Amino acid sequence: MTDTPMIDAESINCRYRELRALLPDALSELRQQLSPRGLKDFAKGLELLCMMGRGTEPPLIYMEEAAEVARHAGESVILPVAQAAYRIARSPNAGAIAPFLQTVAAVARRLEQAVLMEGYLELVQELVERTSISIHGSHATLPSPALIPFLERAPRLLGELNIGGLKRWMAYGIAQHSHHPDHLAEYFRLETPDSRAVMQRERSGTLLVDVERRLELFQRALWSIDERVYPYSRMLDERSDPRPYYDDTGIFLPDVNDDLESGISGFEQYLAALAHMAGHRRWTAPVFADNRSPMQRLAIETFEDARIEYLLMRQYPGLRRLFLALHPAPREGDCDEAQASCVRHRLTLLSRALLDAGHGYRDPDLLDFVDRFHRCMDGGDSRTTDMETLGIQFMARTRRQSDALAHVWFKDTEIAYRDDNRNLWQFHELDDDEDFHVEPTEIEESEPDDSLPPRHYPEWDYQTQAYRPDWASVYETLHPSGDAEIIDRLLRKHDRLARQIKRMLDLLKPQNFVRVRYQEEGSELDLDIAIRSLIDYRSGHDPDPRINVSHRHNDRNIAVTILLDLSESLNQTVGSEGQTILQLEQEAVSLLAWAIEQLGDRFAIAGFHSNTRHQVRYYHIKGFGEHWNLDVKSRLAGMGAGWSTRMGAAMRYAAHYLGHQNADKKLLLVVTDGEPADVDVRDERHLIEDARAAVRELGQEDIYCYCINLDPQADAYVADIFGNHYSIIDNIERLPEKLPKLFMSLTKG
Repeated sequence: MTDTPMIDAESINCRYRELRALLPDALSELRQQLSPRGLKDFAKGLELLCMMGRGTEPPLIYMEEAAEVARHAGESVILPVAQAAYRIARSPNAGAIAPFLQTVAAVARRLEQAVLMEGYLELVQELVERTSISIHGSHATLPSPALIPFLERAPRLLGELNIGGLKRWMAYGIAQHSHHPDHLAEYFRLETPDSRAVMQRERSGTLLVDVERRLELFQRALWSIDERVYPYSRMLDERSDPRPYYDDTGIFLPDVNDDLESGISGFEQYLAALAHMAGHRRWTAPVFADNRSPMQRLAIETFEDARIEYLLMRQYPGLRRLFLALHPAPREGDCDEAQASCVRHRLTLLSRALLDAGHGYRDPDLLDFVDRFHRCMDGGDSRTTDMETLGIQFMARTRRQSDALAHVWFKDTEIAYRDDNRNLWQFHELDDDEDFHVEPTEIEESEPDDSLPPRHYPEWDYQTQAYRPDWASVYETLHPSGDAEIIDRLLRKHDRLARQIKRMLDLLKPQNFVRVRYQEEGSELDLDIAIRSLIDYRSGHDPDPRINVSHRHNDRNIAVTILLDLSESLNQTVGSEGQTILQLEQEAVSLLAWAIEQLGDRFAIAGFHSNTRHQVRYYHIKGFGEHWNLDVKSRLAGMGAGWSTRMGAAMRYAAHYLGHQNADKKLLLVVTDGEPADVDVRDERHLIEDARAAVRELGQEDIYCYCINLDPQADAYVADIFGNHYSIIDNIERLPEKLPKLFMSLTKG
């Protein structure tokens, strides 16, 4: 048997100078992770990518990602990845090489097995072959419109689907949309309803949306907790360790749980998570974290989690089977302290031993602390501070020098049903580097208690070029009422302007019917044409048969939603009279509503504001089926301002109602005084880009969006959202005059 030859930079055949300069360092790192056989496969793959003549980018990406692919899916897939990229290069899809290589490591992290990784590469090849477009009458083909969108979203898709589900999802898209390239691309970008619906159908396990009501009844019956349950996606959550949690907004659980091989269903996993968090809410008292090291905090959390579950099992013995079935049972000695940090392994052994009397572990330190824990619990008056003391003492006793190693042992250490313990800790003070919890801000008006369950909407992430699913929760409710006389006084104040608008309306208002002459069939005889036809007939000429008159409606068929920004900034005073922007907005909308009512157009009025993505409030002020009456005036008079401006979610919600109107023209008129923003968003471009995506989505639904912006500095952002469909009113005091006239100019065509 011959030894595998030594691989060095000189032995690799690649003509790119900049790549060859980086090869020695890259190989030095790869030798620490790959076997000689793996290095040989890497060298072959790199030579193949250099040989295909597509520049330095593909081999450079391959050089960076190969070790990560091998670590997760095995060395045997290193060369097949390069071969797959080479096959893409030989097709018309050369532009997809970089997206393929850039995402292949993320895909490997999701699949974790060589055989599954090979299945993914086969899917990519199948997509290349089945969706590249042949040009009629020639042998030429165009690139696949689906390939790059698929590659960019593959890690996300594999976070939601197994490889079989992904194959069925892909096959459906090809079968349904291969005849239309644009629709095919939209399907693979997850932008079409059927794309999302098929993905939902193919997901394995239990969906939170299907059992949400049962879970809320469970927590109300057993724990007297009346909190809403919200989903989050493990794949798309911004946290590095997305576990369940609860805060002032509600309880957050994974959007899907797979059934486990042990026989525990996804629904039972939800029950375990809810029970664990209910125990924390009842028995955990926050302790200060400022003087505790990260490892001490991990140990304290371990003891406190075990205390909570011990108390739960004492009250409801049936939970013991569930907790022990879901809790990993690591084996002593699995973690090699010479190679990895064993902190997580050691604490998971401890956690199992605290709950399971038949654990079988022999470590004397572990057994000592298990005994201390049970003496504390059997005393009947255990507290969180007792667990804090045990955690600190355990880390002091068992700390190893290897605990500081960068490589951490994770096998059999994940207790997925437990929450992230954010409510266990409190801090004396926060600096700029600490994570913060956003507290809901106050608003002057009391929130109505008749709000419906929320609708969840996606939010566009421009950095990843993908939607965050079910990201924003929108609550709708009827706006509280005020004094309708306030609106009547505003209308009397602008009596002269109203008369001027009335004259303009008379020019716009259509006749109910228009006579259509020269019809073969109609509702009445056109006498002039009939006499002429009779003369032609008697003189021997062919008579004109079009001797009837019909009538058709000439009504304007327009539906309008006026969407009002009700954020805190509307409380600013402007002008010499000391009015707030909110008061001027009330005047303008009152005049506009009166004008639209005179025209006979169908219209609705709504307001919105937000307090983080979990609480976007949408207020109905006037519905499409209501007339301009005292009820509507009283709601308009009761408008208040507060919170922030999550515009994209509110626009999507407004489109839900506007889109169902049977109208030739649908107009969403957004009135705002500033750019989209919210307290939980630090990137100022994020909500601007999401609002822009919302405008694009509504345009695809034939809803025309137009913005009336009251911010003199709006040029910096409003065009990014609405294109050229906006007006900026610099002199806000003229808003009552300009808004109705602007509406009439938008709808006169």
